[in-house]
Amino acid sequence: MEYKNFINGEWIGSKSKQKFENRSPANWEELIGVFPRSGPEDVDDAVAAAEQAFKKWRLVPAPKRAEIIFRAGELLRKSKEEISRDMTREMGKVLQETRGDTQEGIDTAYYAAGEGRRLFGETTPAELPNKFAMSIRQPIGVCGIISPWNFPMAIPTWKIFPALLCGNSVVFKPASDTPLTALKLVEILAEAGLPSGVINLVHGTGSGVGTPLVEHPRVKLVSFTGSSSVGRQIAAFGGKTLKRISLELGGKNAQIVMDDANLELAVEGALWGAFGTTGQRCTATSRIILHEKIKEKFLSVFIERVKRLRLGNGLDSSTDVGPLISEGQREQIQGYVEIGKKEGAKLVAGGRPFEEGECKKGWFYEPTVFDEVDQKMRIAQEEIFGPVVSVLTARSLSEAIEILNDSSYGLSSSIYTNNVNVALTAIRDIEAGITYVNGPTIGAEVHLPFGGVKDTGNGHRESGTAVLDVFTEWKSVYIDYSGKLQKAQIDNVVIQ
Repeated sequence: MEYKNFINGEWIGSKSKQKFENRSPANWEELIGVFPRSGPEDVDDAVAAAEQAFKKWRLVPAPKRAEIIFRAGELLRKSKEEISRDMTREMGKVLQETRGDTQEGIDTAYYAAGEGRRLFGETTPAELPNKFAMSIRQPIGVCGIISPWNFPMAIPTWKIFPALLCGNSVVFKPASDTPLTALKLVEILAEAGLPSGVINLVHGTGSGVGTPLVEHPRVKLVSFTGSSSVGRQIAAFGGKTLKRISLELGGKNAQIVMDDANLELAVEGALWGAFGTTGQRCTATSRIILHEKIKEKFLSVFIERVKRLRLGNGLDSSTDVGPLISEGQREQIQGYVEIGKKEGAKLVAGGRPFEEGECKKGWFYEPTVFDEVDQKMRIAQEEIFGPVVSVLTARSLSEAIEILNDSSYGLSSSIYTNNVNVALTAIRDIEAGITYVNGPTIGAEVHLPFGGVKDTGNGHRESGTAVLDVFTEWKSVYIDYSGKLQKAQIDNVVIQ
């Protein structure tokens, strides 16, 4: 099928008439759809529509805005299986995971809808008599939303639902690898009753759509999830123009396994954390830090389990690991494997493309494990974004935490231990936005803040109530009903 942009409530093609193909990474011969390759002119139209719609949308009471988002959640729930199957076709991860991706969008809708009757400010005593003081939230304006391909439903809803709830309008640029899932989301928002122009969808490349959206003078806020290198460029532009920028970037997440841990549970967590979504998560377990006393036992079980993982089309219920998103991504993974071998790491599982049977038609790569990794090696420092995990050794908790923190990233972390003192020490000392105890580095829930430190972002958080600070401006309000001029910090001073 041939699909279109959604601008000001209408489905229209790009002004250039150019198009691009969307193909399945599990079977590159399967054409999913054709989408418009848009440009700056299309972005201009979308921003103009969003700017005009904002004037009325901001005045709709927040509980009424929330009702539309709740209806969107209900529609997502009814279409969950269809959306999830299309998502698996489009980006490859197994159906169980795409169902979870869609469910996260549903959960976010319900959570955001609940905030429509809160969206709290604060009331506080004034320091002067007959004076009232409070703070309120107000919308910002047109928001540019730029989302990645690995969670094509969950991450856009993390951004779009709170943006709309707060009274903003949106121009949405999805990843060009997953345009169909984005289109399904926008269709649902329109069906839920969102007024024309409040949500606008523009397909295309980063240079053709993403850059013009970031640099558009009437876009007041940009929320971006993607690589740290691109995030720096967006942040630099925001710094020059004072545009609000919210960034959720990369990770080099580690799982610590202490000598008192439940090893069976730790192995299960490492398998899921490292190879769920074929390792293509910003929270994926890219490093496993093993206490030296249990390393040999853990590795023998872990490697045996890794070699049993089944690769294939994500729509096949017997598949454990789907394809990488593209041929270029597979080449990048292979490049890092070669780097690891040259650096002296020991390859103990995987390490090559998987091209057996039907997998010859897609971009599959064997789940890969390196042992004897030094923390200064590139494979231990750089985000690989694929099914490659590095194993490091520690002699103590302090050394394990030191190794974990020796990273430019700080998104997610994990420790397996049955000692509460060890767990609490790790929670205190690990430099990351998320820490799991006796769980893998993946599995965030929508009612808690999501984000990280260091190169993982710029201090903002998604999900939970923290995201409301991204999409609103605070206004302090003072009401003086004394009938006379009262001077704060002057008239309230009592002289003894």
